[in-house]
Formats: sequence, structure tokens, C-alpha cells
Amino acid sequence: MTEQKKRRPYSSALRQEHAQATRQKIATAARELMISKGYADTTMAEVAREAGVAVQTLYTSCPGGKPALAKLVYDITLAGDDRPVPQSDRPEVRAIIDEPDPVRKLARYAAMATAILRRIKPVHRVLRAAAAASPTDAGLQDVLAGIEHERLLGSRGPAEHLHALGALRPDLPPARAAAQIYVLTSTENFEKLTEVCEWSEAEYEEWLTATLTATLLDPPYRDKPH
Repeated sequence: MTEQKKRRPYSSALRQEHAQATRQKIATAARELMISKGYADTTMAEVAREAGVAVQTLYTSCPGGKPALAKLVYDITLAGDDRPVPQSDRPEVRAIIDEPDPVRKLARYAAMATAILRRIKPVHRVLRAAAAASPTDAGLQDVLAGIEHERLLGSRGPAEHLHALGALRPDLPPARAAAQIYVLTSTENFEKLTEVCEWSEAEYEEWLTATLTATLLDPPYRDKPH
């Protein structure tokens, strides 16, 4: 009995590790196919074949079918990996939280946002194009709506953090600050500035830092030397 109890956590950890590796393989295969062929022309069977898994395994990992697969691709691309680590515990986020200076804090945030936008841009563009071409695809429409809701919800973290520090403009409620962060860090803005306007990513990051600083921070924090 004692030996059985010792084995169970180990077996559970191995199963979890295997499931994570499988999800990563599926997400990688699906992302490559969707970017090269488009969402509509990518089939679940093709993804399963490219990932080296059974079709049933694919549906087990993505029980919502193709829209759920698209969300898996988006989530893993956004995070950069499939590790079960909360966003607040990731090193880049901890560095932002631990930075005492609000301007440098926003500079770190802008750098993190730029790296995320670089990764997510091709996936987001494919999903937007597919949703525009298939407005009756309720599953895909729900995925995109959910992504936007999650982005807005995620923007509350930095807004509330600045508010708690007393660094947010006194006339700017955290909810309104979150809305501005959400808009400024949109994939569409990143695309327009780096593609249409032909800015470098470094120029985008510098602009985002300056704009977030001017928009969000109380002047005493914004204007002091750094």
C-alpha cells in the first residue's frame, strides 16, 4: 500500500508531462499549418498527422474541435510555452512587479508586450481573417471574442498595480486605465506601426513606453529624472 501511494504522484506527474508535451506538439503543428494554409483549409486530420498523434488524441486535447484547437494555438503562442505557470509567476512579470520606478516598470511592460505581439501577430491575423470570411462560424467568433475579453481582463493587472502604488493619474480610474492599455497593446496597432508605417520593433517599443507613461502616470512620477 505504501509503495502504491509513492508511485501515484510519480505516475501522475509523468502523465501530466506527457499531456503537456502532446499539447505542445499539437499546437506547433496546428500553428504551422494555419499560418501556411489558413484556418479554413487546415483540417484536424492534417494536424494530427503533422503532430504524430491519433485524431482521437487531438479531439481529446481539444474537445471543442477546431475552434478549441485555434484557442490552444493562441494560448501557447501567447505564453511562449505550455508550462503550467501562472502569468504572475513568470520571470518577466515578476521583474515588472519588482521594479520600483513606475516609468521603468512601464518600459519593462512595453518590452514584454512587444515580444508577445511579435509571437502572436501571425496567429491573430490568421484567426481574424478566418472570422471575417466566415461570420457564421459561431465557434471561431466566440474564440476571438474570448481572446479580446481576456486581453481586457489582463490589462487590469498593470492598471490596478499602478493604482495601488499611487502612480496612476488621480483622475484616471483603474478600469479606464485598463481600457487604454488594452487598446494601445492591440495586435492591430502593432501591425500598422511595424508594417504599414515600417517602424522597427525597437521604435514600436519606445513609442509604447512613452505613450503608456504619458497616458497613465501621475505627473510627479512621469516627469522626475530616471
